[in-house]
Amino acid sequence: MTGERVVRRLAAILAADVVGYSRLMGLDESGTLDRLKAHRAAIDPLIEAHGGRIVKTTGDGLLLEFASVVDAVTSALAVQRTLAERSAGIADARRMLMRVGIHLGDVIVDGDDIFGDGVNIAARLQEAAEPGGICLSKAVHDNVRGRVEAEFRDGGERTFKNIVAPMHVFHVVAPVSVPARASTATDLGGARRLSVVVLPFVNLSRDSEQEYFVDGLTESLTTELSRIAGSFVIARNTAFAYKGKTPDVKQLGRELGVSYVLEGSMQAAGSRVRLNVQLIDAETGAHLWADRFDGQRDDLFDLQDEIVVRLSRALNVELVAAEAGRAERLRMENPDSTDLTLRGRTVMNRGHSPDDWRRALALFEHAVALDGQNVEGLCGLSACHSLLGLNWATDQPADHLRLAEEAALKALRLAPQNARAHYALGRVLISTDRGEEALGEFERALALDPNMAQVHGILAMSKRFLARPEETEAHAMQALKLSPRDPLVRGWYFQIGASALQLGQHDKAVTWLRRSIEADRNVAHAHFFLASALAHLGRLDEARRASAAGIAIDPSFHVSRMREGAPSKKDKFLAQWEPILEGMRKAGLPD
Repeated sequence: MTGERVVRRLAAILAADVVGYSRLMGLDESGTLDRLKAHRAAIDPLIEAHGGRIVKTTGDGLLLEFASVVDAVTSALAVQRTLAERSAGIADARRMLMRVGIHLGDVIVDGDDIFGDGVNIAARLQEAAEPGGICLSKAVHDNVRGRVEAEFRDGGERTFKNIVAPMHVFHVVAPVSVPARASTATDLGGARRLSVVVLPFVNLSRDSEQEYFVDGLTESLTTELSRIAGSFVIARNTAFAYKGKTPDVKQLGRELGVSYVLEGSMQAAGSRVRLNVQLIDAETGAHLWADRFDGQRDDLFDLQDEIVVRLSRALNVELVAAEAGRAERLRMENPDSTDLTLRGRTVMNRGHSPDDWRRALALFEHAVALDGQNVEGLCGLSACHSLLGLNWATDQPADHLRLAEEAALKALRLAPQNARAHYALGRVLISTDRGEEALGEFERALALDPNMAQVHGILAMSKRFLARPEETEAHAMQALKLSPRDPLVRGWYFQIGASALQLGQHDKAVTWLRRSIEADRNVAHAHFFLASALAHLGRLDEARRASAAGIAIDPSFHVSRMREGAPSKKDKFLAQWEPILEGMRKAGLPD
């Protein structure tokens, strides 16, 4: 009523809030609620012991009132120490820490509740505090300095939303700290490896009806990225809390416990859609990778699927490379099994020569020696041995293929539903003339992960080895459609060219084999196959140049190695294989 007197009093107001509570709920709703209740059971008595009154709770937040600023700060110190101790030994991404803000000011009293600028200022100070930290107004600092066991850092003047005048703030810097926990295999610079959040894509077109398209794109990409081995992808519900906002990337990384942020925007004009995407290092704010996708919006669902598959494959490569770089920078002296696996996969993605395979093999061998249960390390080990055994890079292919099979089988024993492990075993089977069994493994891999472009690519090779080269091109083109900028495109071009060579289509073979070489000039056998095709066309000078280019890469090569290492001993295949070898001899390659 207008005649009632407004009751006011001077109070120390403390506002506290759990850092990244929405993210924690997205990770583990019931577990987060249980931990919050347990923490409250530990800290509420501390608040009461220091004369504090809990005015209200807001889920993960607290508003407290004290008659003394010394009591308020002393209570906050005790609470933060207790939470820090309770968080020791818990993974960084799952720690429950609080930010605390304290102000001394006038409040309006309404029953048990309090209102006014003093409350608003305490809430803004809380937002300015560091995780596990305490931020004070100058009035509080001046009253407690020298009277509490703590040190302070001058935060200078800050401007806060809905607070008219700038405020001078101070941060408590000691003894409040979060105890360091023992290093684990998931630690690398504070956030989990391959940890990423996909922020809601921004719809830049004027058509509000396209909002559902960009939201669906964000959600599908979040799901697809979670397929990356060892990845930690923030749940869709947590990520969508940032929709319509422009958060600071570094702060976002700290709040969500992620190393990388993916953001994008979409423009639509007429029948065309353009998508811009960028991957950002959450620690430094640096842009690591960017791409643009253009398409037609005739069928938005098909377009969404196409975009998601292409982006997820590209990001698989880019995230692994970025994380391998971090591992190499931060843990060079004592890399663990996961570090070595990431570095091995990066070498495999970036190089396609026997020397690259041997370098990657050494990294995978080291990874598996450190952790025999490392499924991704075993898959990488199998892949390297398969490549060395299959691509005429050695005179002991059987030894490599035996080791490849052992590694793939162990990976499948450890992880029967791992698509990469089925892919690895299929690669060994096709390399050892067990083509029909290999097709079964590849089908299983695609059932587990339909968008593995590399499986479509190896199906192209498999059909060649099964003496069905007329079926090769369709598989290779599907791989190219799924991932047109893939590090493996060189191999998919090669399969089309090699299948044409098997079919006696020499002009077509030259076209595709040249494309393969343009994509990567360091693959010796691509030059040898090109030399054969050119020789069959009677272009012997060009054939000899192609032979010389291949020998420069692999000086130990001889045609008999390829004959002895034929990927199939079936008569139909050998009948297609022998003319290829004859073309190599005509091109001047040593027999």
